Amino acid sequence: MDKILEGLVSSTHSLTVKRVIVRKVVESAENWVDKAQCEAMFGLTTRLILEGQDPFQRQVGHQVLEAYARYHRSEFESFFNKSFVLGLLQRGYRTLDRKDVAILDYIHNGLKLIMSCPSVLDLFSLLQVEVLRMVCERPEPTLCARLSDLLSDFVQCIPKGKLSVAFCQQLVRTIGHFQCMSTQEKELREYVSQVTKVSNLLQNIWKAEPSTLLPSLQEVFASISSTDASFEPSVALASLVQHIPLQMITVLIRSLTTDPNVKDASMTQALCRMIDWLSWPLAQHVETWVIALLKGLAAVQKFTILIDVTLLKIELVFNRLWFPLVRPGALAVLSHMLLSFQHSPEAFHLIVPHVVNLVHSFRTDGLPSSTAFLVQLTELIHCMMYHYSGFPDLYEPILEAIKDFPKPSEEKIKLILNQSAWTSQSNSLASCLSRLSGKSETGKTGLINLGNTCYMNSVIQALFMATDFRRHVLSLNLNGCNSLMKKLQHLFAFLAHTQREAYAPRIFFEASRPPWFTPRSQQDCSEYLRFLLDRLHEEERTLKALSSLKPSESMGSNEASLQEVTNKAAPFTEIPYTNESEKTLIEKMFGGKLQTNIHCLNCRSISQKEEAFTDLSLAFCPSSPMENLSFQGPPCSPKVQDDFVVQASVVTADSPEESALCHPVPTGFDSETVMDEAALDNLPSELHCTENTLVSNEPCKIQINRGVSQKPGGETTPSVTDLLNYFLAPEILNGDNRYYCENCASLQNAEKTMQIMEEPEYLILTLLRFSYDQKCHIRRKILDNVSLPLVLELPVKRTNSSLTSLSESWSVDVDFTDTGENLAKKLKSSETDEACCPKLVPYLLSSVVVHSGISSESGHYYSYARNITGSDSSFQLCHQSETLALASPQGHLLGGEIPTAVIEQDLENNEMSKEWFLFNDSRVTFTSFQSVQKITSRFPKDTAYVLLYKKQNSSSGFSANNTTNGLWVNGDPPLQKELMDAITKDNKLYLQEQELNARTRALQAASARIQYNWQTSFLILRRKSPIQNALIIKQHPILIMTVKMSDCIKHT
Repeated sequence: MDKILEGLVSSTHSLTVKRVIVRKVVESAENWVDKAQCEAMFGLTTRLILEGQDPFQRQVGHQVLEAYARYHRSEFESFFNKSFVLGLLQRGYRTLDRKDVAILDYIHNGLKLIMSCPSVLDLFSLLQVEVLRMVCERPEPTLCARLSDLLSDFVQCIPKGKLSVAFCQQLVRTIGHFQCMSTQEKELREYVSQVTKVSNLLQNIWKAEPSTLLPSLQEVFASISSTDASFEPSVALASLVQHIPLQMITVLIRSLTTDPNVKDASMTQALCRMIDWLSWPLAQHVETWVIALLKGLAAVQKFTILIDVTLLKIELVFNRLWFPLVRPGALAVLSHMLLSFQHSPEAFHLIVPHVVNLVHSFRTDGLPSSTAFLVQLTELIHCMMYHYSGFPDLYEPILEAIKDFPKPSEEKIKLILNQSAWTSQSNSLASCLSRLSGKSETGKTGLINLGNTCYMNSVIQALFMATDFRRHVLSLNLNGCNSLMKKLQHLFAFLAHTQREAYAPRIFFEASRPPWFTPRSQQDCSEYLRFLLDRLHEEERTLKALSSLKPSESMGSNEASLQEVTNKAAPFTEIPYTNESEKTLIEKMFGGKLQTNIHCLNCRSISQKEEAFTDLSLAFCPSSPMENLSFQGPPCSPKVQDDFVVQASVVTADSPEESALCHPVPTGFDSETVMDEAALDNLPSELHCTENTLVSNEPCKIQINRGVSQKPGGETTPSVTDLLNYFLAPEILNGDNRYYCENCASLQNAEKTMQIMEEPEYLILTLLRFSYDQKCHIRRKILDNVSLPLVLELPVKRTNSSLTSLSESWSVDVDFTDTGENLAKKLKSSETDEACCPKLVPYLLSSVVVHSGISSESGHYYSYARNITGSDSSFQLCHQSETLALASPQGHLLGGEIPTAVIEQDLENNEMSKEWFLFNDSRVTFTSFQSVQKITSRFPKDTAYVLLYKKQNSSSGFSANNTTNGLWVNGDPPLQKELMDAITKDNKLYLQEQELNARTRALQAASARIQYNWQTSFLILRRKSPIQNALIIKQHPILIMTVKMSDCIKHT
């Protein structure tokens, strides 16, 4: 029969005839056939299956073999024996190589036919060894896939025990050697299918024998972390990731990142190759593992690896966005890499050139999936442009391309950036490791106390949070200039962009410290603030004057002039200007004008003086316990000093060309008491704001003498409004304080009134808390609580009267008998004043500098602050308050109580959703306005000292477009390249410092463990018998030295 079949398959008969004869041969298998005939038929069919020249011959071989094996099982069992199978696997079949897939297919089918025979057990034992040998030979993907099919159907052939672990490890190595050279879709699909079969086999083994999982994963890491340049592991290893339980992520990543045996070069290679896995289609959870490893490395502060890998692979990850199958995972990894790389724009700028093309491509296809993807991508792009401003030439094309997609809110952007940084404390792995010392959760940077420098730190943080002032400073082009403003710009830039938790302002401190301030001793923050503003103002005036000279004249005098300004406490002076552009930045931001009128009650003449001010010093209303206290007022220069100079830091202009600032006597602090920071975290949550009006609606009938004991509002808590009312109230000059009238040529009783003629953008108010006790000759602090209103309405005189053009010096007296009846009516004293009410300009509280201490000789400063811009939504409420107050005929000097109270209540409710920050040197925390209001009631020695209020009717020269176009970080203008480079360099240095510190701590921990183990081993040795000691020492020879040394010491 075998001869007939052999002649048939090689004949030239038609296939129809051949199939009929083959059917007869298959049917004949049911008949009895002797053993020799069976073996001949098995040999022929095996040859047809393995060496058939065409599919028909191979098909005939399968059909006949299955028929004869079914009906002649014992003969087939004898034929398909252990030696025959071993020969096929080790030597092949005739001309067929042993690695040919046909041999594995043949064995696979043979096992199916012999499954019910006892001899199959011997074959299983044989195959358990042979399959391990086969995978050690690194078979090709096709052969490995066929082997996986065989082992999936016959799990009995999978090696057991230790051989199982070895088999899995070798199979992982085999996958690492897979390669597909074809670029045709058909071949690629076949390749993916083959790899999937092998990975599924491993998954089944891991489930059946969990002990094989960890060694397999170790082998995976060994493959991808190899630094051998001659070997590049296959991306097919990505197929294994989807089979690793996600519950093991934390344990495995922590084990890898904390293993001291894993070198940085190996970890870098491993991370790069895992990122390459993103290109593997159908693999799930690859991005999860990549992001987990990135976070794990950040948690142990291996920033060098993160920087190198990000810069090397960011473009590859971005390019994966073009492929739909791997796009979700690639976007997740890209988002994490960009958002965590916050110390430099370098990584983001690598992909910027490719963004526009990608956006245009996906917009044109119109698919819902593409639109959803673009929404996520544009949110990421907005976050990065917000964080790295200053590159409009790069970002303008992107903004144009994504203009139709929604833009995330500033709050959402801040949240995303804050949670994603490498130094973010919200890192999911950081809870198991040492806490990082990056920026706090507020996203703000503290200032390191350099030795009793809290007076400077609190002031700088208040100025930094004055948003419009900060933006102006950062927008200045000061390249090539070594001025104090340049140093302030540098400090502001670092506060905004550094990755450090706290910045050390050493350079700025040395440049801005008043010459009379003793280093490392506490000083008065208000005095420092005035000096700082004076210096900045005077420097800008000097630079403007030098710039107007010819280059030859100014070249030699520039540095000398700046040095002269630096070496002296230059007063805030006002030069004549005809338009806003001629003002200095300090004048624009903090400068106002105050007019003082002296009305002689004898001759009815009026002497007027208009003064410039940068802050107002508000005295407390006298009370009976203070009868002997004289408030520490500003001793003016000899040119302007007078008996009735008010308690305000103002500029008295003696001439259009010259003016001088009245400075308060420096108040010294000899020591610094650090406030309990833990207590600050538990500040009261209830809002307490009391408004009391000092001056009635008939100021002409009231005579307030500053020597009279009086407390406004009875026993209620005074407010800033009360102190401002007291500051602006009319004052009668009589007795020893009479006014010398030049018109009368004698001392006369007079009335003094003060009016604000021009309001500043930022109103600085200093509460005069430090007084001098004339009896005891000591300085004392007034610890009275003062209510801080969120809304402050500043009365500003708006008039076109010719009085504004009168002389600006005290030497001019006006005789009303010579000026006409109408003018005399307008300029009469406050007793019959019918002039229009002053305009109430609304201000919102921006920051509060608090002094903690019970005397002026000791204490500590810290500040509360929030971001307020001219476009703040609260402005509408303030405007309503102003309108209501002006409409009330019974309103007090600063407006009616009822409208203000209503508006403040609305603002206080709205304030619940806004951010207040507490700046306490290096520490920055979130807080609330309730905490600001209640600080003195909770901590009696902590009192508000310096207040900054922001006017709400302008944006100080910055257009709304600039703050919302996505090109400015936190709304701030772009930084100069010099500044950005300095910040980037420092951020890299900081990351390197963190990495070095982490390595040092790890070495110290390892050393401590070794020391503990040595001590434990030594104690064990001392307690064991000599024989036991010998056995232990044999395993640990180095312990011999320890024991001998200990014995020598004991005997000695």
